[in-house]
Amino acid sequence: MSIPSFGVGTFRLQGQTVIDSVRNALDVGYRAVDTAQIYENEAEVGQAIEASGVARGELFLTTKIWVPNYSRAKLASSLKESLAKLRTDYVDLTLIHWPAPGNGVSVAEFMAALADAREQGLTRQIGISNFPIAQTREAIAAVGKDAIATNQIELSPYLQSPKLVDFLREQGIHITSYMTLAYGKVLKDPVIGQIAQRHNATPAQVALAWALQRGFAVIPSSTKRENLASNLLARDLRLTDDDMAQIAALDRNGREVNPDGLAAAWD
Repeated sequence: MSIPSFGVGTFRLQGQTVIDSVRNALDVGYRAVDTAQIYENEAEVGQAIEASGVARGELFLTTKIWVPNYSRAKLASSLKESLAKLRTDYVDLTLIHWPAPGNGVSVAEFMAALADAREQGLTRQIGISNFPIAQTREAIAAVGKDAIATNQIELSPYLQSPKLVDFLREQGIHITSYMTLAYGKVLKDPVIGQIAQRHNATPAQVALAWALQRGFAVIPSSTKRENLASNLLARDLRLTDDDMAQIAALDRNGREVNPDGLAAAWD
């Protein structure tokens, strides 16, 4: 099973806002939706999916386990609660949201618990999110690299994480990029803007096309239907080698998300 290259994210979207975003995304052609327990919007995502009329088998649905539910005693039951909210019998992908070192549950324990949830049929695939090299090695030791469908990490033209990306590629672990637009900061970058002008594209399309051409999956979010539709066009944009080199030079270790107690030491 593979990870869809393009999905819609729902981080920070709640209530009617997330219902409208997911409904519009599905309506304009998205078939992958990313959510998480901590987003507190799984019920609304499920409502939007059910109302969309899109068959469950056509969708790829991802959720993420939150830190208090990492233990073997809690993980599967928490995922069952997520499934109830999402109005589905299974999700296509379940991720451990953050490594959360020092929270009392080892990587070996929560990865084994996640693998057990897969064996129970609660999720088709399993993976990790926000894992640097050291914790990814621990996850591999626990379940094997072939069991880890993806590592969902913050990646943008301003944060390219070459060491981690190279390691994941060496291990054959697929990479999902979130925060690809760096909270919109890259949309104002003059280099991105010039590339966009040359291709008659938007800056968002350029940043997303950059990630896609690097082999990353992307999950941008938007509350605007026109932006959701426009972002999808990044799949048809082909950047030149010179474009890619110019974007590579923008890396500045510009991390946007780094919560205390949840993140491990970055590479």
